[in-house]
Amino acid sequence: MTTRARATVTVSWPEANTRRLARQHLAAPAPSASASASPAEAVGAMLGAHAQVLSAAELSVGLRGDGLTRTDVRAALWAEGTGESGRTTLVKTFGPRGTVHLLPVADLSLWTGALSAVPTGPNLFSKDARMTPDQVEAVVAAVGDALQGVELTVDELSDEVVARTGPWAGDLVMPAFQTMWPRWRQVLHLAGHRGALAYAPNRGRKATYTNPGCTPMPGPAALAALVERYLYAYGPATPAHFARWLAAPKRWAAEQFASSAASGAIEEVEFADEGSAWVVAGDTDFPDEPARGVRLLPYFDAFTIASHPRERLFPGTAYERALGGGQAGNYPVLLVDGTVAGVWHQRRSGRRIAVTVEPLKPLPAPRLRDLEEQVERVAAIMEGTAELTVGTVTVGPHA
Repeated sequence: MTTRARATVTVSWPEANTRRLARQHLAAPAPSASASASPAEAVGAMLGAHAQVLSAAELSVGLRGDGLTRTDVRAALWAEGTGESGRTTLVKTFGPRGTVHLLPVADLSLWTGALSAVPTGPNLFSKDARMTPDQVEAVVAAVGDALQGVELTVDELSDEVVARTGPWAGDLVMPAFQTMWPRWRQVLHLAGHRGALAYAPNRGRKATYTNPGCTPMPGPAALAALVERYLYAYGPATPAHFARWLAAPKRWAAEQFASSAASGAIEEVEFADEGSAWVVAGDTDFPDEPARGVRLLPYFDAFTIASHPRERLFPGTAYERALGGGQAGNYPVLLVDGTVAGVWHQRRSGRRIAVTVEPLKPLPAPRLRDLEEQVERVAAIMEGTAELTVGTVTVGPHA
């Protein structure tokens, strides 16, 4: 019988939170030009920018660099205006939790290797709508083949997949947005995780897809690397935190941590109210000073999604006001000294951006000035002119 060594390092919540903010390029004051992150570096630091709403991803990335704008993010994603045709540093595809993310092109092999090795949950589709394992493999292969060297809308891709696999793939059996989708679309995100599909520039208002030409890294090596990157960005963390971030089984996540611990890649610490948690081996330096300053983070910003314990990041009334059933990201949030202290909303009309911020407690004059500066920074990133109102946010989540 082996006895696990007792953790010798104790990490407080303020220490962990302050280091996470710094590693996310969110520490106050704003990053200097010498320390500023490029779009790809910013996305790499946060482990992917949630991009279901692309404007939110643009703001997430822009906040982490000095002078970055949404145009810079679009240039990194689509090579627009760079003068380097076809050269991109970001890719839009299916990332953690099967949701649309921006990821660094340089890390795509690691991401696809890791995500394709994460166990899938129970099949929630009806028996008549499900696909057999062989059908899943056939569809993923057909998607990859159909998208080689071209950009197709989902309808064009559907025609190609059905032609390569059979009429069964086109059966309208998936309920979706008051209509029915063809059977094959239930594995669209899996094709992204396998490296067979990524987004291409929109064709008018229609999304298009292409094959990014990525060869996934072997699963075990990719997962080990992802554990270390997660702990570097968001540690100390537990296997349960990692599982929640990936939407993966807790037991499986515990096995990944145990494997990394056995190899000496990660080490155990005592963390706040969580008890045992993990960091990258040797990565036990934490700042002495607590976080300071004001930040406005958009929907589903990676910092609010991946940071735990959530009760510490969303203290008191923030847990009820800024979360949806315990789920982070439903509201853009106001951070004051590193914790959620309110919600906000923006409404754009041309270049005018009307920003309403609802602090959960009155802000003193110095914090109001900081807030005004943050609103101006949001406007600069989004290439508009901001008007600030401090008051109640009346719209609901995802508005």
